[in-house]
Amino acid sequence: MNREKIHSCAQLIEYIQQIGFLPLLDSGIPSFSAEDIVDDDCRYVVFPDGGWDWPLWKWKGQIVTEGNCMYGKFFAGKAGFVSRKWWADFYNYRRSKHPMPAEGSIEEAIISILRDNGSLITRELRAACGFTGPKMRSRFDSFVTRLQAGCFIVTEDFIYPTDKHGREYGWGWSLLTTPEELYSVEVCRTEHTPKESFNLIYDHLKTILPQATERQLLKLIG
Repeated sequence: MNREKIHSCAQLIEYIQQIGFLPLLDSGIPSFSAEDIVDDDCRYVVFPDGGWDWPLWKWKGQIVTEGNCMYGKFFAGKAGFVSRKWWADFYNYRRSKHPMPAEGSIEEAIISILRDNGSLITRELRAACGFTGPKMRSRFDSFVTRLQAGCFIVTEDFIYPTDKHGREYGWGWSLLTTPEELYSVEVCRTEHTPKESFNLIYDHLKTILPQATERQLLKLIG
């Protein structure tokens, strides 16, 4: 989909609804990421004093809370957006490839704790699961990434710490939840079979991404 560069969060939300699927950063497919399509003044910049600004990064929370879409590490371990229109088919196909974790597994415990609490920031969820020792963070994050790939976990919002003046700072923490908690079970349902969902997504992506190879499309769908 060719268009002029995006300058605002509202324009990016509109674009996600039009295109259905959009990685946040470089996807390996030319012009297929939010980073690729925003104007230069919305990208990451470092100031001479060491400070930084990144409007696109700051838009993530607003897109998730107002943009009628899901956000998570859906695309080969990379984060991105899926519009609500396409979510049921995406969820349907991914669940067929990633069945419910076995009872007693770490993944099952993560999902259970999230369901009991509604939502938790990543570090709270990690502590609740007992991953508090040294070098536990990366191990825990790998479990969460796999659960996001299977559409068991999504990001509800981003929480930022504040300084003594009440100003937000840092990269922010993901507030994690389940898609059923965020939007309801009904939003995750479709009458299509997983194969039908795959075909619909594949045909759509092939249409909007004529520059992508077969291998790239299959990797994107997962």
